[in-house]
Amino acid sequence: MTTEKATVETWNTYGNHQLARGLELPELDRWNWGIPDTGPGIEALGDVKGLRVLDLGSGLGRHAAHLAARGADITAVDASPAQHQRAISRYPDTPGLHLLCADAEAHLRNADPYDLIYSVCSMPYLDPDRLLPALANGLKPGGRLVFSALHTNSHGNGPSTEVTPRPEILRLPGTAEDHPVDMWVLTPQLWEDLLVQQGLTMEAVTAIDSPKPDNHVSYRLYAARRPERVPSRPRTSAPPAPNTALGVGVIVHGPAGVLLGRHRRRTWELAGGTVEPGETFAEAAVRELQEEAGLVAEPEDAQVLGTLLDRVGGVVRLTVPVHIIRWSGVPRQREEAIGSWRFWPLSALPQPLFVPSAQCLTAWQPALPLDHPPAHFQPYGKPGRP
Repeated sequence: MTTEKATVETWNTYGNHQLARGLELPELDRWNWGIPDTGPGIEALGDVKGLRVLDLGSGLGRHAAHLAARGADITAVDASPAQHQRAISRYPDTPGLHLLCADAEAHLRNADPYDLIYSVCSMPYLDPDRLLPALANGLKPGGRLVFSALHTNSHGNGPSTEVTPRPEILRLPGTAEDHPVDMWVLTPQLWEDLLVQQGLTMEAVTAIDSPKPDNHVSYRLYAARRPERVPSRPRTSAPPAPNTALGVGVIVHGPAGVLLGRHRRRTWELAGGTVEPGETFAEAAVRELQEEAGLVAEPEDAQVLGTLLDRVGGVVRLTVPVHIIRWSGVPRQREEAIGSWRFWPLSALPQPLFVPSAQCLTAWQPALPLDHPPAHFQPYGKPGRP
């Protein structure tokens, strides 16, 4: 049995015991985060009226019902069927209160985001590596997370310095038995590191100590917020495996035909090449045309026709045909790899054509009698005509 499932079974034992006793606890008269008669209280949540709120590990549901009475639209989630049964028996039809028996992480994965998520002492029973990614996305941008967590147990043992569960003794009220459970009892720095990893910002950490000098139990109340802006993860510095090739094919058509050059691989090609960082497709086409064939054009005279997409050797090939409307100069060889630039009539194109060049020409003039491997063409607008 996993750590979390064992904990659910322990709370089931407790819930069934309390159901059998028929115990009726009073409604909350003072909010606490783990130790009665010790601050802070409900003020840590702020004004909840009109907010969409989630209570994680809601147990009997008293905290959730208290917030529903203050105008919150609150969903109270507990993984223990027995505890859930106690809650729905006590609050069968409370306006604004929705009681669910569910795993917290599974609920967060499928629920609409909340304005506020809180938990009274329950989060340390759940694996933070499993819970926190779903929890961070379960908050709306600008939403808050407030939760209390055990810091020092009754034996005086402080928090762990590693993100691993450790055995603790759960002494359930109304029973004479001690139940061993595993909990994530972490330092404030570890909790902050985990929250920051998920894009949250820690706003406050408040110590909650027992007022009795002989009681070592201590909790910490954590308040964090999801930023209003959605962050992006930086790319890794490691080079990726080759998966995509991006280039432009430059179509220059005049009275004598379309401009093609002969590559040293003995294919006839349009001017073209890769797109450099920061360039638009039009800017890349103008640059490549001048570098390869010596013709001068302006980006505003370059019509981007669309994108051609195919795959060769496991690599996605994205080619952008660009039609140059106006240019100046006389074509001449500028690079060693390609030369013999000339205008060829559309009725007598040379062969063989480079496949991407043939695909670009077909995208521009679909009626041209060119054979080449198929590529998916997504037009940006009406292709230019000669």
